[in-house]
Amino acid sequence: MDLITARPEGLYCPPGDFYIDPWRPVPRAVITHAHGDHARTGSGSYLAAAPGEGLLRSRLGEIHLRTLDYGEPITVNGVTISLHPAGHVLGSAQVRVEHRGEVWVASGDYKTEADGTCTPFEPVRCHTFITESTFGLPIYRWMPQAALMADINAWWADNAALQRASVVFCYSLGKAQRILHGLDTAIGPIMCHGAMEPLNAAYRAAGVALPEAPNATRAEPAELRQALVLAPPSARGTTWMRRFGEHADAFASGWMHVRGARRRRGVDRGFVMSDHADWPGLQEAIAATAAERVYVTHGSTAVMQRWLQEQGLDARTFQTAYGDEDDENGLPEAGGAPEREAEAPETTEDAPASDREASA
Repeated sequence: MDLITARPEGLYCPPGDFYIDPWRPVPRAVITHAHGDHARTGSGSYLAAAPGEGLLRSRLGEIHLRTLDYGEPITVNGVTISLHPAGHVLGSAQVRVEHRGEVWVASGDYKTEADGTCTPFEPVRCHTFITESTFGLPIYRWMPQAALMADINAWWADNAALQRASVVFCYSLGKAQRILHGLDTAIGPIMCHGAMEPLNAAYRAAGVALPEAPNATRAEPAELRQALVLAPPSARGTTWMRRFGEHADAFASGWMHVRGARRRRGVDRGFVMSDHADWPGLQEAIAATAAERVYVTHGSTAVMQRWLQEQGLDARTFQTAYGDEDDENGLPEAGGAPEREAEAPETTEDAPASDREASA
């Protein structure tokens, strides 16, 4: 019997009688991270990694949540579960499941380069590995984090010298905190959309060093002219943007790697940034598990499955309801709102970010 199977509710462990990142309410859910396509309301109980507790409670409200430290084992119906760093966002985890000597690992979403805002990815040896493949094509290769942040800071400095605000659209959970962590605070003021404030607070409470980034609504016009402002993609085209007057804008997204995507979005700059592994990262992570069987989920599954089979692995696929970086696939066309995101409220930016921005 397979340790993990696909059911209409999500990925299910039959001997343990629990689900991993279910997309429908279930009695027992093990959650890999707090993005809205992996952590949903309505389940009876939740198990997750301790560093992500604040984010999960912020996003899901009152839930019955038990947390584990990374590597701490727990036994459920004779199945040993432990959670291991995925390097995706704060509290993200791979789920290791062991039963009668058989070990499976469900990766959730992950990236292999450390970014300073969450515990870095750690490979876990197993017999079967369930991997994401959001960017599972050879064209996707990310520049190092330090080089990316140098580009963002240089762009901001150029705009500040011209006395115009720099607005970076990015997903509120994950990318926003990575950018904040790497900004050069000497360039000018740093601000954010109100939807990001509780998430930034959860990161700070977990010990992640982030510069102060007050709500842009409360800023004086003179402050905005040299500021860098972070906002979710759903803020584009709303009245909230009027306060910035003439400004420069950019998207931070893995999909910005494709020239056509940058052109269609109608922004001044596209910064190639993703919280998912690129093609080399996926190969590195899969090889490090030493798994003989690999299940591929969400993204370029067919290409990844075929490539793994060519390497001699038993490669298969699971169909899931995960979002393939919904916030990025749903980026708005120039001047418009994204197809799969709710627009930011026109009267206040303090409403919670939409869960349709799922999976950064």
